[in-house]
Amino acid sequence: MQIFHTESDADTMKLGACLAEKIKKDGKSRAFVAIYGDLGAGKTVFTRGFVSVLSPGSRVKSPTYTIVNEYLKGEVPVYHFDFYRIEDTDELFGIGFEDYVEGGICIGEWCEKLGDEVPAGAIKVTIEKAGESSRTVTIEE
Repeated sequence: MQIFHTESDADTMKLGACLAEKIKKDGKSRAFVAIYGDLGAGKTVFTRGFVSVLSPGSRVKSPTYTIVNEYLKGEVPVYHFDFYRIEDTDELFGIGFEDYVEGGICIGEWCEKLGDEVPAGAIKVTIEKAGESSRTVTIEE
């Protein structure tokens, strides 16, 4: 487990980019990054940094209503989930969740909603507000 402190959105994005660099360096074509945190904690900001490395030039916004955004500008597809609106596992599997997990690198916001359905081996990222713009980010691999 690693704990980081960020002082700005730019720092949080940089941390997301660092995690993506590590995944890329390791040559992974499949991974699941499970992000936990309250509203406004910086989950999408972290994801922007992450996607900037694996799908350069992709415009990242939270997929609150679409549930998943696909970023296909890199060597490996990146799938960005927002599980906030998921009510049960039937709904989760109705969107083809298993296919996405098997098909590329996934990063999910609001993974609290997944319960036991977080894929085995997931990298867990918890983002907590530590001030107006500062955050404490815990990464468990």
